[in-house]
Amino acid sequence: MTSSERRHDLDWLRVLGVLLLIPFHVALIFVLEPYTIMYIRDVVNSPALAVTTGFIHMWHMPMLFMISGAATYYALGYRSAGQYVRERFLRLFVPLAFGLLTFVPFTIYIQHSKTLSLQEGYLGFFHIDLNQLDGMNGAFTPAHLWFILFLFVFSLAGLPFFLWLRSEKGEGVVEKLETMRQHPLSLIVFGIPLTLAAATGILGAMNPLYYFLNFLYGFIFASDERFQQSIDKLTWVALAYGLFEALINVLLPTENYAAWTPQWMALGLTYQMGRWALTLATLGLGHRFLNRTSNLLRYTSEAAMPFYLMHMTFSVATGYFVIQLHSPVVVKYPLVVVIATGLTWLAYELVKRWNVTRLLFGMKPTKKDAAISSAVIIAQDKI
Repeated sequence: MTSSERRHDLDWLRVLGVLLLIPFHVALIFVLEPYTIMYIRDVVNSPALAVTTGFIHMWHMPMLFMISGAATYYALGYRSAGQYVRERFLRLFVPLAFGLLTFVPFTIYIQHSKTLSLQEGYLGFFHIDLNQLDGMNGAFTPAHLWFILFLFVFSLAGLPFFLWLRSEKGEGVVEKLETMRQHPLSLIVFGIPLTLAAATGILGAMNPLYYFLNFLYGFIFASDERFQQSIDKLTWVALAYGLFEALINVLLPTENYAAWTPQWMALGLTYQMGRWALTLATLGLGHRFLNRTSNLLRYTSEAAMPFYLMHMTFSVATGYFVIQLHSPVVVKYPLVVVIATGLTWLAYELVKRWNVTRLLFGMKPTKKDAAISSAVIIAQDKI
């Protein structure tokens, strides 16, 4: 895509979504709810951070999956299927495998460092316990890299369907979907399949069916600019409803009711529709206020994948030492966020300097080396 065609708002939302990960995950250190996953815990529970993380959870990952789906649509516009698979392998699978061999085992080890040696923790990580894949017991887990794993699987497994959607017949189906959407409020209907997917309970908060639908919606919405026009019109209404549902979830959380009771189903339906509304509102706000480029955007866009890979390790390692201080949460929380963010950016500045590390962290080679590689390929073709 040319600079004038590129959706800079999606780039900004992706960058901001990744930057938000450290404040979000660090907050979980001080949230002692049993359904949250974090590899170190303070002894003090913070209700304020619990409410904050609950609100962010409603729209954060759905937004990132929709942006990734949109990126797939644009990528298939100028790449063949083979080129797309190769690019997904280099940009997703390689850093995923690298992270599972390095950052994730060390992150999981930190919580058991008082009872296990580093070698014992590393070897224990590669024991697979299918009954507990969250890594809290020291066994194998994708940890925060589940997002990259899902993107890689979605990209390859859904590729035939995505190619079909870009075909003449597929575009006809998208056109019919767009025609059905005569009023912006009809976009809310897309939240019903998401609600049904969430009700299956597959893998809990990391429901692959739920997030694949978000990925697919991102692909479809990117295929016709009229979808974005409808989101723009719905932005403020969706934001108001989403905020209302976030408040209802604080006052009447679904966890307080047994599964499949009338109260659980009613609250679950309105909550999931609230998640969808907030996701649409985020995309609308981004398109309204962020659709412009800058040097900062170009810098942070390249840093997004390395930052994602490393942020959890630095958050957990920093938190491990800071929570031992005899200080209130209001002091420890921002201290961990600032130090972890600084260390992650410092590590990125080192990673980006060599093409070997750039490859391992899902980055493109430097322009100089990329140009040399292209020249070699052209020369070989002439020979």
